Amino acid sequence: MKAAIISLTENGRKLSAAIAEKSDLIESERFCFRTHSDASANSFDNLNSLISGIFNQFESIIFVCACGIAVRAVAPYLRSKVTDPAVIVIDDCGKFVIPILSGHIGGANLLADRLAELIGAKAVVTTATDTGGRFSPDSFAVANDLIICDMKVAKAVAAAVLDGESIGFVSDYEYKNLPAELSVSKECRIGIYVGLQDIKPFPVTLKLVPKNIYLGIGCKRETKCDNIERAVLAVLSSIDIDIERVRNVATIDLKSDEEGLLAFCRKNSITPVFFSAKELSETIGDFTSSDFVRSITGVDNVCERSAVRCSGGKLILRKTAYSGVTVAAAEAPVILDFERKMF
Repeated sequence: MKAAIISLTENGRKLSAAIAEKSDLIESERFCFRTHSDASANSFDNLNSLISGIFNQFESIIFVCACGIAVRAVAPYLRSKVTDPAVIVIDDCGKFVIPILSGHIGGANLLADRLAELIGAKAVVTTATDTGGRFSPDSFAVANDLIICDMKVAKAVAAAVLDGESIGFVSDYEYKNLPAELSVSKECRIGIYVGLQDIKPFPVTLKLVPKNIYLGIGCKRETKCDNIERAVLAVLSSIDIDIERVRNVATIDLKSDEEGLLAFCRKNSITPVFFSAKELSETIGDFTSSDFVRSITGVDNVCERSAVRCSGGKLILRKTAYSGVTVAAAEAPVILDFERKMF
């Protein structure tokens, strides 16, 4: 998780440095107020200006300061629990770690617990399902890479859990560690369905869709973002898959600086993954071979091998060319685990 750590005081600076040094949970970048900064941190003069520039660049923002300061700083930029970063506040003395935003979907609650362990503090989690040790549909979905199709229904499921109502569960995929709050009975009023079918097993059904599609992409040098996007959308449409289900885009490391490809990934919030020619050559499978591609890259196929290598699954779409871009798709296996955590 990419995290910004923001501090205002000398104690805060020391604490932010300790977190950055010790934590392997986050990829951190430190921001310290100019009068209490150091060579490893970015200095700033105005907190509001800082937040304006970085709010959408990090998956989590960790404030070492008072809660009120943090709340006022992020308030103008809040949009949705689905898109807002996790926001955590740690007091200046390092006694308490408080998740204040995106506790479940953003992972703030779990991150707060881990940070508290790291610095010897107490995590102060106020989310009702967490304080009661109850099942959270949001946390389950995030931990298992599932797309929540309707946030209103997700809230209704969470409320039903807190009310002690039995929640039905139907899945097209293998699962384990089913919690006590969930039942495989289809007689429930409200429940969860994990799958791709257009069905509603319960009168009130929360549909969760696996985000388990991996794209392998090949392209000519300086291919524009728009061309890559058109190719990807056309290819996904041909197999009736929404781009929201794409987990990663994979390709050869020769393309690690390909700006059009990187811009496409940024635009669609997809993480790119790069493999060497040797890694791709070692990938086992039946792939479309091209002597021309081998002469350029050192491997006979980039897009199919990349998709399979990244997913650990199987090809569902072979190399497909579209306006100078080649795209392949692979699907990763899905095994749901209710005890799986985000970190």
